Amino acid sequence: MILPAVRDPRLVTVRRGGTLTDEGHHALALWAAACAEHVLPLFEGSRPDDTRPREAIAAARAWTRGELSMRRTRALGGHAMGAARDLTGAPRFAAYAAGQAAVVAHVAEHDLGAAAYAIKAAMAAAPGQEETVRHAECRWQHDRLPATVRELVLEDQQRRNPICWNVFDPPS
Repeated sequence: MILPAVRDPRLVTVRRGGTLTDEGHHALALWAAACAEHVLPLFEGSRPDDTRPREAIAAARAWTRGELSMRRTRALGGHAMGAARDLTGAPRFAAYAAGQAAVVAHVAEHDLGAAAYAIKAAMAAAPGQEETVRHAECRWQHDRLPATVRELVLEDQQRRNPICWNVFDPPS
């Protein structure tokens, strides 16, 4: 469960009564796609012929450019998560990260799903080094946060860390 019981209006689009602009929504989707793509090789090493997670990441980016509808992007996210179903460990988490990145087009708060699953994938790929890898992946993600949403994401990570498996480090 990565979505909170109470939604932060800063992460709800203006069209749905919140304050999140299209610019902010797109920035979150692009950041989520970058987080997922960073661990995508962990999935592709296991299933090199399954393109669903890569297609979901590409869909998230295409949605920000107005090239795909939200519905199609969301569907491709679901397909990526379907690629995870019979897997375990790092490949499973990497596929979920890709799926979560695509569904940011539907619900912006899935950005942390992509980030959290990416961290879980990196940790699962490094048995015995989980904490070191967790810190490194958090730093990598923090370094790529767009300035327009940086404060929002870091506050949201603190708020939702307990429902995101406590994977998020405080900002460094």
